[in-house]
Amino acid sequence: MRKTLTIGVCFSETKYPNYPAWIRDEVNGIEVIELSWEKQNSDELHNCHGILLPGGVDMDPFFYNPELTGYANQPKQWNRQRDQFELDLFNHALSLKMPVLGICRGLQLINIALGGTLILDLEAAGRVNHRNMNGIDYIHQVKIERDSLLATVSGIGEGVVNSAHHQAIERIAETLIVNCFSDDGIVEGIEWKEKQNRSPMLSVQWHPERIENKEINPLSQNIKAWFFEEASKFKS
Repeated sequence: MRKTLTIGVCFSETKYPNYPAWIRDEVNGIEVIELSWEKQNSDELHNCHGILLPGGVDMDPFFYNPELTGYANQPKQWNRQRDQFELDLFNHALSLKMPVLGICRGLQLINIALGGTLILDLEAAGRVNHRNMNGIDYIHQVKIERDSLLATVSGIGEGVVNSAHHQAIERIAETLIVNCFSDDGIVEGIEWKEKQNRSPMLSVQWHPERIENKEINPLSQNIKAWFFEEASKFKS
């Protein structure tokens, strides 16, 4: 891998420091640029070799269900400015064929950007709660779809992950496929259906940046290694 790689990490109102701490790697020369709707520094994407779309507050339903007026466990307020900023960054990254990694909200944003929809609240829809409760992530098993990019990257067919979300993908965008399901049938990962001539992209609903044993867990470490490798190719 060539030094130095620069990864753009979108700012999140919740637990943002976990993401640059996970990505930044002095040994391998990995640097981080914070991309933020507050700074309006989308032009710095051109200094990056990959972009990470992190977790955070629900996306404003304006972007996928404008007539919606309310739902269970919705935030006190949405941040439409952040939503638009990250949607624009994602679309720009696609135009550059830049590698993209989506985590939690980032996965949902990608699905929405490409025309998919969300389950507004898992419990209200009669599904199992995947929320972080009292500061503790929900721990559950996942099964990875055979022959998917995620299966190739992780090298495993199933595993245990940490979730902290109350929404999930309902209708997946036509250009995407599901690469991973939870044991109760919730979409836990997505990737391109047709991968040629597109940005390298993986998105997961869990939190690899804070998962237990992340330094050796293939559902964290292997995903990060894949992201760095694709960023290295983009740089060259």
